[in-house]
Amino acid sequence: MSGHSKWATIKHKKGAADAKRGKVFSKLAKEITVIAKAGGGDPGNNPALRTILAKAKSVNMPNDNIDRAIKKGTGELAADILEEITYECYGAGGVGLVVKVLTDNKNRAAAEVRNVFKKNNTEFATLGSVSRNFERKGTIMIAAEDATEDQLMEVVLNAGADDMESEEGGFTVTCAPSAFAGVCEALEQAGIAFDQENSVVGLTPTAFTAVNDVAVAKSVNKFIAALEELDDVQDVFTNMDMADDIAEAALED
Repeated sequence: MSGHSKWATIKHKKGAADAKRGKVFSKLAKEITVIAKAGGGDPGNNPALRTILAKAKSVNMPNDNIDRAIKKGTGELAADILEEITYECYGAGGVGLVVKVLTDNKNRAAAEVRNVFKKNNTEFATLGSVSRNFERKGTIMIAAEDATEDQLMEVVLNAGADDMESEEGGFTVTCAPSAFAGVCEALEQAGIAFDQENSVVGLTPTAFTAVNDVAVAKSVNKFIAALEELDDVQDVFTNMDMADDIAEAALED
């Protein structure tokens, strides 16, 4: 992602997450429940569950919350039926956004997302019109102080990673979703720490929208933050591409 600062984005997300830890736990609990329902409640036999549990522990999610979420997925505790829904739109500057929702009430979720869209002067786009410019990939973030480029490249490529990028602040490793757990395990075995909170399987842009105006970048960031405030919104993906100075300036109040 030429010129795009993933680490500046993480700085923004970390600040937001620290301020809303309870909301983060709630969203993680939903995801844990869905993953446990799909693949079972034993992390040893469910790589996706193992990965999300590492993320939950990295943000200090209480064990009781984690156990309840797993039991809801396996049917040991009663749970609401959760539906996965995708919404798409174009924000300021023509930036594409894909909004992933996990909800027990799709009418409520649609109304809340639509309200945020309207407040940010946008409408729902046709399903597929934005997401066609994304592909599902695993992304693993490693801080620069935790590994050298040569050391890291040897470990991740041997573990099945597709690519590795270096930028100020650290490294970004990308891989197929099926290889994500294996790459994470290889890093752990090599003693290389990685950012578990921001290492995910999600949507990665294949086509980008360049943003060279700080006001536009701030507008998109504000839009994303408003969406992430909603309880039913799990993830927001964007194809916004910014130079480092724009990304940094857009984080300022």
